[in-house]
Amino acid sequence: MLTLLALAAAQNFATGAPAFDPRQHKNEIAGKPAEILVLGSPHLSQLPVTLEPELIEPLLARLAEFKPEIITVEALSGEECDVLERFKAQHGTAWDDYCWPMDEIEKATGLSVPAAASEVDKMLASWPTNPTAAQRRRLAMLFIAANERASATVQWLRLSTEDRKAGDGLTVAMVEMLERKGKKPNETYAIGAALAARLGLERVYQTDDHIADTADSDADYGKTIQQAWRAGPTPAVRQEYERRSAHLPDSTALLAFYRFLNDPHTQRESIANDMGRNANWPSAKLYGRQYLSWWENRNLRMAANIRGAFQAKPDARVLVIVGATHKGYLDAYLDMMQDVRLIDAMQFLK
Repeated sequence: MLTLLALAAAQNFATGAPAFDPRQHKNEIAGKPAEILVLGSPHLSQLPVTLEPELIEPLLARLAEFKPEIITVEALSGEECDVLERFKAQHGTAWDDYCWPMDEIEKATGLSVPAAASEVDKMLASWPTNPTAAQRRRLAMLFIAANERASATVQWLRLSTEDRKAGDGLTVAMVEMLERKGKKPNETYAIGAALAARLGLERVYQTDDHIADTADSDADYGKTIQQAWRAGPTPAVRQEYERRSAHLPDSTALLAFYRFLNDPHTQRESIANDMGRNANWPSAKLYGRQYLSWWENRNLRMAANIRGAFQAKPDARVLVIVGATHKGYLDAYLDMMQDVRLIDAMQFLK
């Protein structure tokens, strides 16, 4: 009996506390901090309405006022897609869902994804102040071969209209890929790449993550998450999202939609009714907690990818474009970094 009591007492571990908090040392840096603006966006291609480019223009103009030197987008990098393809058994359908087959592109260019990425680095290291159209077309081709289509789009948009054609390694099929004819707008290209080209940047950084994804082996997991989401009446924040997203007749409505998505109250309510609800949802295997773990894992990896994007320029102004549900988590994680200063997105959405 005494042994059992001793074992029970041993489980009352003392709560730990971190010895170091980066946020307490933000003034202890040389030079300026990085300034990061996280823009929460709807996934434009999934909206029930199709947005014409002129509706997005006022949003681009406002974001340009921030003058970002680095832009990151919610897309998987070529490097991560290469890893996901090699480790399909561990990451389920992540590669099939979020990456493109590269066989035909590799055949056309003679370059694997890693080899193309190396060529991109070499070309940018000696990039001239005034590159020729041929150089831009070749760099666009290399970005495509490196599975960095958003950056290829930046190069394409920086070409004059008459220079947007096949050549210098850029095939007709690649041109069709870049032109995206018949496809709905996607914030990666319509906002991220378009703004980068307008500001004279040479690329964007694809910083999404799905290495956090695992192969689904338990059918009850998905059912439990859905139960948590459907419990009770539809949250007011969800109803408002659906109302606004279904009616975007002009740029004024679109800007109001972005203000709604980036508003701190919307962020808190959305998280409470998604991750928060699941964290508190009971089940034998704590499926809701597993879901929360996946979401935090993914966003932590995204934060690390974003951090890596400005590692070589630690005092940069950085615009992060992500699905709105990521914003609250990325704001929290990025703000923990010693030399980062968060910028309020709302001031640019008026």
